[in-house]
Amino acid sequence: MYWNQKYECMPREELLALQLERLKNTVEKCFYNVPHYRKAFQEIGFEPGDLNSLQDLAKLPFTYKTDLRDNYPYGMFAVPLSEVVRIHSSSGTTGKPTVVGYTRSDINTWAELMARALVTAGVTKNDVIQNAYGYGLFTGGLGVHYGAERLGASVIPISGGNTKRQVMIMKDYGTTVLTCTPSYALNISEVIEEMGLTQDDFQLKVGIFGAEPWSDNMRKEIEQKLGIIALDIYGLSEIIGPGVAIECPSKTGLHIFEDHFIPEIIDPDTGEVLPYGSTGELVFTSLTKEALPMIRYRTRDIASLTLEECSCGRTHLKMKRVSGRTDDMLIIRGVNVFPSQIESVLLEIGQTEPHYQIVVDRIGTLDTVEVLVEVSASFFSDQIRQLEVLEAKIREAIESTLGISVKVRLVEPKTIERSEGKAKRVIDKRKLD
Repeated sequence: MYWNQKYECMPREELLALQLERLKNTVEKCFYNVPHYRKAFQEIGFEPGDLNSLQDLAKLPFTYKTDLRDNYPYGMFAVPLSEVVRIHSSSGTTGKPTVVGYTRSDINTWAELMARALVTAGVTKNDVIQNAYGYGLFTGGLGVHYGAERLGASVIPISGGNTKRQVMIMKDYGTTVLTCTPSYALNISEVIEEMGLTQDDFQLKVGIFGAEPWSDNMRKEIEQKLGIIALDIYGLSEIIGPGVAIECPSKTGLHIFEDHFIPEIIDPDTGEVLPYGSTGELVFTSLTKEALPMIRYRTRDIASLTLEECSCGRTHLKMKRVSGRTDDMLIIRGVNVFPSQIESVLLEIGQTEPHYQIVVDRIGTLDTVEVLVEVSASFFSDQIRQLEVLEAKIREAIESTLGISVKVRLVEPKTIERSEGKAKRVIDKRKLD
C-alpha cells in the first residue's frame, strides 16, 4: 500500500536526477537568501553554479545546531517573515531554542510526508489515531495530526499526560493506532495493567513511536504488552519534524523519503563521508523546504544507511534505527557508552521492569556507573538471595557488553520517574563539578 507510488517506488536513476535538480534550487536559494550560507559558501570559494553533481554536495560546509542559535531567531530563514505561517522551536534546555519556520507550501509538504509515513506503517483512512505526542512548540504533535487529517483518518489530539484518561479514551473510542514516544507507550501499558484491563479491551493494532532512541528488545516489550506492531518513525524539527523516515511492517530499516531529503553518514570526528553500511553520524540536506532550507545538517544521531531492497517495493534508501546520539554518548573511562546498549541488555534478561536510570559520577579521578533497575513487586518481596543473584546476572551482562565495570542496584516498582515524553535515562553528576 502506497500513498504516492510514483515517488515512493521511483527508479533510482530517476530519483537521483530529481535530487540533483532540487539540490541545485536549494543551494541557490540558500546562497542568495540566507547570509549565513552565503558567507559559509564564499569562505570556501563556492558559488551555486559550481554544483554539477550530487557528489559535489560533500564539498559544502556542514550546518550545526549552533548556527541556528547564533542566528536566533529568524536569521536562517530564506523567506520574509510575512511568508512564514507557522513557527516551532526546540525546548532550549541547553541554551537558546532553535527556531524553525514553515511557509504554507512547507506545511503542505509536511502533511503529505506524514500521510505517506502513516500509510507506510499500514494505517488507512478507516483508522482511529490516538496522537499522544506533545502539541505546541514541539513538532511531533501537529506533524502527526496534519498527516492523519491529510490521510483522512480520525485523529484524537490528546497530547501527552493524564495516562488513565488516555487509557479510557483508547478503550472507549476504539483507538487502532497509537503515536507517542516508546517510553510513554511502556508507561501506558503499565497503567492498562494497573486498571485491570487486558489487550482484549482494546482495538489497537499499530504503534508509531519516535523522538528518542529505542532498542529492538524494547520494541518486543511494547509489542508484547500492548499486542501491536511497533514501528519506528524518525524526524527532527530542523529538517521538517516527524516524517523524514519510517519503518514499514517488514521492520528492516526506516525508509527515508529521498525525494525530499538527501541523507549522508559521516565520521563524526573527521567529517568524512562514509560508504553505505558504515555506522556514523547522520547528516541531512533538505530539498523542498522554503522557509528553512538546511544544507548538510549534522543531526548527532548515530545510524547507518543501506541500499538493500525492501519487500514493500519502496526504492528509497533505508536507515538502520538510531542507536544513540553523539551528544548522548557517555565516555566512561575512555569507552563510548550509549544508554540503548544498557536498555537492550536489561530487556534481554527479561526479569526486570523496562524502567531504568544510569547514574554517572566521578570519585577522585575515576568515573563510576550505577544502573538503577526496577523489579516487579512480587520479585522485590522475594528472598534477598534471589535479588543478589539477579543483580549479579545483570551486572555481568552489562559489563560483558560495555567492557567496563558497573554497579547494579535493583529498586522497588514505581521509584524511577515515569515519562510522558522523552525519558530521562541518564544522570551525569560529573557535570556538576
